[in-house]
Amino acid sequence: MTTPTRLERRDAPPLRQANLEQLEPLGRLLSQRGLRADVIAAEARMPRLHVTNPAVTGLEEDVYAWRCQDGSWWFWWSWAERIAPGTDPGRAADRIEHVLAARLDGLAARA
Repeated sequence: MTTPTRLERRDAPPLRQANLEQLEPLGRLLSQRGLRADVIAAEARMPRLHVTNPAVTGLEEDVYAWRCQDGSWWFWWSWAERIAPGTDPGRAADRIEHVLAARLDGLAARA
C-alpha cells in the first residue's frame, strides 16, 4: 500500500504539476469555509483533494482536477461527474460545501 505524500513542486511533471495548481486554490477556499482539505499526491496516482467535514466523522469526498480534450480544466467528483470549471473554484467550493452540509443536515434531522 502506498502512503499518500505531498509532492514538492520540483518533483512534479508538467501535467501533474498543473493538476496540483488547480487543486491547491480550491483547497484553500474550502479550508476557509471550515472544511478540511488536503491535497494528496501519492506516487503514480492522480493528485486529489481529500475534503472532510470535521463536524462528522466519515463525512468526506475526493475531488479531482483534470484537463478536458478541449483544453479546459474541470473539478470532478470521484465518480467522474463534473463539479465546476477550473476557472471557477468558488463555484466548486459552493457545490462541495453544499453536498457535505446537506449530508450533515440529513443526519441531524434523523437524530
